Amino acid sequence: MNGNNGKNGKHGNNGKAPSQSHTSHSETSRPPSILVPRGDYQTLLSYQKSEVVYEITFRFCQRFLAKTDRTIDQMIQAARSGKQNIIEGSKAAITSTETELKLTNVARASLEELLEDYRDFLRVRDLTLWTKDSREAQYVRKLGMITPLTFDVFRDFTETRSAEVVANLAICLVNQANYLLDRQIKALEAVFLQQGGLRERMTSARLQIRHQQRS
Repeated sequence: MNGNNGKNGKHGNNGKAPSQSHTSHSETSRPPSILVPRGDYQTLLSYQKSEVVYEITFRFCQRFLAKTDRTIDQMIQAARSGKQNIIEGSKAAITSTETELKLTNVARASLEELLEDYRDFLRVRDLTLWTKDSREAQYVRKLGMITPLTFDVFRDFTETRSAEVVANLAICLVNQANYLLDRQIKALEAVFLQQGGLRERMTSARLQIRHQQRS
């Protein structure tokens, strides 16, 4: 320890003071962050579930609906819109929480539309809609908790089971995705109310820099 004192003595305090001073200056002069970092959309559970829903829906329509049925386009587009708007919202998040919030709401609305299409399919054909607490629904919900979630988990069910089973399976997953999107929307609303959008953050950054320059 005494040898180190001789080596670093010209700096004082074992050479730590200049480093601390530099850090302090850097912290006070660094411009505030304007762009808020976001994670990759592929890590979002809501996106993973919506992607699986899209793949199930595409195959469901091919297997169980007549090629002339207009519902095919409606269901596939609703499923795709749910997935794509989560992607676009996540990508827009770096510059606009407001845009992310709007697109996430669009994704939620699209999946709600798809949910009603599946319910209609069962209802008009006098098929059974699983209750929330049924053994089948609980089993699908358990599978839906696998992370990361991919279509392979449900491939065999989608390609071999009856229309009633596949429709109910999709309904369970849409409900899970909607639940996650509802939580996402609430969180985004809270962030927007507290921090504002890009314009508000730019204004705050400019004011902070002016304050530092005056000081």
